[in-house]
Amino acid sequence: MKVFTEFYSFVSNIGFEKFFRYFYFFVLFEFMRFFVLELIVLIYWVFAKRSRSTAMSEAYIELLARRPLISVVVPGRNEGKHLFKLVESLRNQTYTNLQIIVVDDGSDDDTPIIGRNLEKRGYIDMFLRNDVRGGKASAANLAIRYARGEFIVALDADCNYQPDAIEKIIVPFYYDRAIGGVGGNVQVYNYEESVATACQAIEYYNAISVGRIVSSELGIYRVISGAFGAFRRDAIEKIGGWDVGPGMDGDISVKLRKMGYKVIFEPDAVCRTNAPNTFKKLAKQRLRWDKSLIRFRLRKHFDVFLPTRAFTWVNFFSFLENVFYNIFLNFKWYFYIGDMILNSLSFLPFIIVTNIILYAVFNILKYLIFSLFRLNRMESVMYLLPYTPLMVFYFGYFLRIVRTRAYLQELIFKASYDDNWNPAKSSRAAKALRI
Repeated sequence: MKVFTEFYSFVSNIGFEKFFRYFYFFVLFEFMRFFVLELIVLIYWVFAKRSRSTAMSEAYIELLARRPLISVVVPGRNEGKHLFKLVESLRNQTYTNLQIIVVDDGSDDDTPIIGRNLEKRGYIDMFLRNDVRGGKASAANLAIRYARGEFIVALDADCNYQPDAIEKIIVPFYYDRAIGGVGGNVQVYNYEESVATACQAIEYYNAISVGRIVSSELGIYRVISGAFGAFRRDAIEKIGGWDVGPGMDGDISVKLRKMGYKVIFEPDAVCRTNAPNTFKKLAKQRLRWDKSLIRFRLRKHFDVFLPTRAFTWVNFFSFLENVFYNIFLNFKWYFYIGDMILNSLSFLPFIIVTNIILYAVFNILKYLIFSLFRLNRMESVMYLLPYTPLMVFYFGYFLRIVRTRAYLQELIFKASYDDNWNPAKSSRAAKALRI
């Protein structure tokens, strides 16, 4: 009882100055950026979408009138068990002028048998195989050599797509000829499988469905998801295709931007993916993803920050925002905690508990308000609502620790070159070329 009395006294007597002193990290870097700013941009997006509706309708009519061939490329390894479901998803698309190319990157499962059977039955147009594994980038680039379409749509085999997903992701190219790449809206399909998948579903909703609408409207959208992305064929050829990853999705998006193309997000083009169903598997995935931020933002494409002939303010601010919020503030948080320990130790338990309450209320409020924009299925929104308080620990501790480990590994040891997600020979070649 004494603890509760002391906590109540702390909260009721804190005052504005001390509140800001103890919780400035939440107020400035979380609430203002990820609620206030995003809400303002979302409201703007709603009205902008209405103002663009006539031009988008005309773009849709032009797409149907021209009916360009679209090459759908599916690179992957050991994806045989997913191929039939993926192909069914593609055969049910409202847009039908598709060339479907599946590339097997040295699989040791039944992928070759299944892929060749699908090709023989006419369910796909071409099945290609690298007998020796070259990596996902190598497989994607092999597909491009045989692609005949005016547009390239890159997919992951373990995803499924809404029936109108292909046409939705292609329409923006006819709305604005300067667009070189369009990212689709990736949602978690297996959100009911575990606590880990439920947390990821909420994260995808916040970071992809909402966060990428905001970054796209601000002109700083930077990662076309490898699970669902569309590109002008001539743009892909101009930039030389994909470079060795991990992080190849963000890398190709940056390459397009540096060549002067616009890169945007299309929330109505929906793809559903199976997320890792345990926190151990999730940590392994995110270690790979987070290393790529250091590798590509701070090393390979650091010239975005320099006043070269190719310099643009949009690319500069896109990188700056990304590096500031993902890297700088990640490490700044530890200094914040250290500051509280050194200067407010007697109140530290109350500060921690109040932070947890603030973040929990913030996550619930944000989730409910942003759900009004109907960017996800309402049945999943209601199912996931009870999990939103857990995002305090998911975002604030689990993902932060994983990110910190990944950043340090990449900054100190360049560990992404040793990641077995890529074949060792490909990573050695990439390291030699500094890509």
